[in-house]
Amino acid sequence: MTTPSQTLDPQRTIAELKNLREITGDENGAQRVAFTETWAKARNWLKAIMSELPVSETTDAAGNLWFTLPGESEKCLIIGGHMDSVPNGGWLDGCLNVMAGVEILRRLNAQYKGKPPVTIRVVDWADEEGARFGKSLFGSSAFSGNLNMEEARGLTDKDGISLVDALAEFGIDFENVKQATAEQANAAAYLELHIEQGPVLLDLDLPLAVVLGTCGVERHRITFHGQAAHSGSTPMDRRQDAFLAAARMAPEIYEITRRNGGVCTIGSCKTKPGIVTSVVAECEITLDQRHIDAESLKQMLYEADDASMRFSGEAGCEVSWERIWQIAPEPFHPELIDHCGQAIHETCGVVHRMPSGPLHDAAEVSLAGIPTVMMFVQSLHGISHNKIEDTKEEHIAQSVVAMDKLADKTIAWILSH
Repeated sequence: MTTPSQTLDPQRTIAELKNLREITGDENGAQRVAFTETWAKARNWLKAIMSELPVSETTDAAGNLWFTLPGESEKCLIIGGHMDSVPNGGWLDGCLNVMAGVEILRRLNAQYKGKPPVTIRVVDWADEEGARFGKSLFGSSAFSGNLNMEEARGLTDKDGISLVDALAEFGIDFENVKQATAEQANAAAYLELHIEQGPVLLDLDLPLAVVLGTCGVERHRITFHGQAAHSGSTPMDRRQDAFLAAARMAPEIYEITRRNGGVCTIGSCKTKPGIVTSVVAECEITLDQRHIDAESLKQMLYEADDASMRFSGEAGCEVSWERIWQIAPEPFHPELIDHCGQAIHETCGVVHRMPSGPLHDAAEVSLAGIPTVMMFVQSLHGISHNKIEDTKEEHIAQSVVAMDKLADKTIAWILSH
């Protein structure tokens, strides 16, 4: 029997990723925005590579692209990622996941002479990024059945083209996209590799990490209501300055995360009347809070609300809150987390476990009830969604090796259940 080390070729994965960068990027970075010609070009490139293997190729009702190698068992191990990118994006975000899956599928095909113990599926999820229409995880949320159809039906891009019409250009009937849930049949486990996109592994000088799950998110619009007044004639102690109340939230959110963990971000600030000669009558800020633990996330939200009430009172203002979006934390499967840790330990000796602040397709797969785990590989500069996004080639190679080991462990786990 052929051993994995004799057929797995991480350097081939690196070469393919570089080739993809050449044909779908420019001097500004990757341009594989979903439902565009460049994205279609990337998918055709992937199809050509997969045509060399004894796999079936299908596109589901939501536009997710599947490659299936039938096994002795109909139980499926799914390895997934996304070929789409943000505009001017990095060369590894999403596509590393897919191409690592391709290499693992090659190895399993060679080792088992075209008939692995379980069925192996590699999936390219449609529009993970949401770069064109502002709806992330489109294909995987259709797969999970969680896609908000009413919300998605009304989405348009910057040119006024609707998501519904853009899908139609690629042969996808929007009203039927949730039929993608049929692909859940026989799914026994899901694995996903991703660049970290942040600086944690870089700061620890570690190549790989086990991902414990995706953080829950509380996203709100907070508006402080004060009173406009002339900036020259109004004494400082007589003002009802909405900006003063809002500004005090900035250091407070750092204290909230110091007490509870997680992350908090004030991402925007708008003032009215917005002129230099007036005290601010209204100040609107947006607050994004994320935590892997549901109770901690709840506490963070409570503390932010309490602080806003306190600061508004001190400034002689009032405050109102509006929820923009919310999602619960999604922990990954504990046994697969352990297997992932073992694979990393066997590959590089040190195991780090961490949550993912960004959302990923893996969260939607997990929400569908399919045992799921992710692996992170270090990001140089701690940067993603940027043309300078990068990862050491030795770390890319280690990630492919570790994912391959995880695939073997997961196959054994599937067969034992």
